[in-house]
Amino acid sequence: MFDSVDEAGLVATIEEATRAEAAAGALRSAAVGELTARRLREAADDPREWWLCDPWDSTAAEIAAAMSISHRKASGQMRIAETLRDHLPAVAALFREGRLSSRVVAAITWRTRLITEDEVWARIDAAVAERALKWGPLSDDRLDDAVDALVQRFDPEAVIIARQNARTRDFVVGGYEDEAGTTSVWARLLAHDAQVWKKRVAAMVAGVCDDDPRTAAERRADAFAAIGNGNDVLPCACGSPQCPAAGNPAPKSSVVINVIADQTAIDAAKELNAVPHAPAAAQSPSEERRDSGTALLPDNTPLPTPMLAELLRDGAKLRPLRLPAAEPEPRYRPSARLAAFVRARDLTCRFPGCAVPAVLCDIDHVIPYPLGVTHAANLICLCRKHHHLKTFWVGDWALLLFSDGTVVWTAPTGRTYTTHPGCRSFFPDWDTTATDLPPPKHALPSGAERGAMMPTRAANRAARINTERAQGNSGPPPF
Repeated sequence: MFDSVDEAGLVATIEEATRAEAAAGALRSAAVGELTARRLREAADDPREWWLCDPWDSTAAEIAAAMSISHRKASGQMRIAETLRDHLPAVAALFREGRLSSRVVAAITWRTRLITEDEVWARIDAAVAERALKWGPLSDDRLDDAVDALVQRFDPEAVIIARQNARTRDFVVGGYEDEAGTTSVWARLLAHDAQVWKKRVAAMVAGVCDDDPRTAAERRADAFAAIGNGNDVLPCACGSPQCPAAGNPAPKSSVVINVIADQTAIDAAKELNAVPHAPAAAQSPSEERRDSGTALLPDNTPLPTPMLAELLRDGAKLRPLRLPAAEPEPRYRPSARLAAFVRARDLTCRFPGCAVPAVLCDIDHVIPYPLGVTHAANLICLCRKHHHLKTFWVGDWALLLFSDGTVVWTAPTGRTYTTHPGCRSFFPDWDTTATDLPPPKHALPSGAERGAMMPTRAANRAARINTERAQGNSGPPPF
């Protein structure tokens, strides 16, 4: 493609493509903003504004399907587009010209979210448009600081303040940079609770002998895992039968974690266990690597073969995952066998772009029970948000489930989106086709009388903004 282009031409192409990419993002954002405005205008006097799954959610679902992103990210795109459209026209103009990147625009719209007065919005828009062209090279933190400086100048109460106090307590498992077979864990605790954890882990680590081959960091991590399994003892890993710390092995946890694995992965793990101390054979470059199969944790993270082997050594039970019976089950709630099949087939929520793991989803009847039977060809995994969307927005959103697990969604605009069983990405040879079902004998409910009532999204958002503005400057200025 670039054989006849010199280096200067390549750099020029990079610059032009970067501007074009930004302009394309601005065009998409403008379309998102227009669709959002239309949908919310249509719903101004609609009782569905009070529903648990409201018009904003339905619109976010449309945008998520169109962009192949999650519901949360789609909602974020709507907020960005809404802010540009209604409050920051000068910034939006620079975005359309390709002079501001999507990253800079996202930071601007996020850091100004607590502003409530039109006059302040106008002044912020002008000031940001004047300075933002220089913000592209800034790091994320410095970019936030640059926006905050202008917000502080025109509306001090709208500055977003990070508070390192009790209100920021959190516990997070998993991160973007986690390596295969390991997962990061992050927490913010009350100070006294953190000291309890620190002392408990230290005591467990001190209980192993000097010959334990693990590093101090590995021992602390294993102690934390042992506590999660309900244990108070960290077993020593020295392997010596005379070790005093090995005399009282930690009890097994009562928590069950299901791992989905194909037969190839199980065979590879068993083979690894059969020769645990054998050195790895050298492999020539021309030698074909063996297929070690696939094993998945409940969040669909691949599990390396050595760790699957360790689970088998520790007594993990193997249960074959079989196709469900051809006949429907005679009750609303699917049996454990049928539920396990549906979750293993789908792996995630079946709405386009949604990646919520199946273990956190509801198992929903596509055709509502009892008109629709409890059968694999009528059951899919849906997260609670998209379960509500499908249930309460009948007539706007529709879906069709095929016997092989393929789902076709039809949006309010008539556009269709197809999702395939998640297992096809990991276990392509697994045939999940179920028995075809006859169509229902009676008409399906329209859903017009359904509705789970809640305070409106606008009221909730206004309350959050007012609360954060009031709390943001309760202390002295930061200087």
